[in-house]
Amino acid sequence: MRKPWFVGMLLAAVLLGACGDPESGAQAAPPPEVPRASVTTQQRAPASASASPSATPADAPAVLYLGDSLAMEAQKVVGQEVREGLRATYTSAPYSGTTLCDYLEGTGERSLVPAADKAAALVRRLRPDFVVLQFWGNAWGYTPCMDGITHDASPERYFERYAADMKRLADQIAGAGDTRIVWVLQGPDPITPDRVRRVNALYEERAAAAGELVADAGRAVSAAGARYSWVQYLPCTAYERAHGAYCTQPGRDRTALHRDDDYLHFCLAPTTSTPKPCPVRSPGILRIALEITRVIRENP
Repeated sequence: MRKPWFVGMLLAAVLLGACGDPESGAQAAPPPEVPRASVTTQQRAPASASASPSATPADAPAVLYLGDSLAMEAQKVVGQEVREGLRATYTSAPYSGTTLCDYLEGTGERSLVPAADKAAALVRRLRPDFVVLQFWGNAWGYTPCMDGITHDASPERYFERYAADMKRLADQIAGAGDTRIVWVLQGPDPITPDRVRRVNALYEERAAAAGELVADAGRAVSAAGARYSWVQYLPCTAYERAHGAYCTQPGRDRTALHRDDDYLHFCLAPTTSTPKPCPVRSPGILRIALEITRVIRENP
């Protein structure tokens, strides 16, 4: 990214609020007063990169996937991989533009997530074995529940608040049912790389202290040996080479993680005003989904 910092931040603020299909209209964040309904995906997926015959109905987990626009765009692919690879029961309820406090019970109208889809409410209703939380970390106060605290204005207050919200959310989830939390680590941010590094460190510290899990999906979309250096392209994996749609530049043996106009999201279709799951095959999303699936598989 070679644009000035403030232009990048403005673009990020617009992009974080929207993920959708290429025909939904102009790029804009969804209005808070029109919440998106919960999405439950129970149908079987047609193909999977991680399908394994070892999973049986007797040990198949129930998985709940929550998060922001990164989870919004990835939810169908994550569902496909955990259903086919783990025979899991799967429910997703992401909301674009959100952060951890939006999923806290007790936030009322200051939240972008309605009461029925708060994390604890969903855990009580669905009794999942795993709750997967994928949040980039709302850094500019887009959601009212952040109380105007932004990374730009006050980095330390932002990190303190983020850590406090992590604990509150994890405590509410634990109090709602017997489930395991999976914190998804994020990929590089070209505008504020240290912010993502520190947010990921908070996830790792929390998981280590509380016996929770970490899925380092961000590493799967980072260059080898350069975990926090942003890249638009990476070498194709063996799976991507064997499935041509996932190796976007086979002649150069590399694949696109991001569009030219969106450094944050991994969907290779344009972001739009109506948040929806990504409608096109996108290598970055598949890589993220495979890492989430791997962690669940290896921690029965």
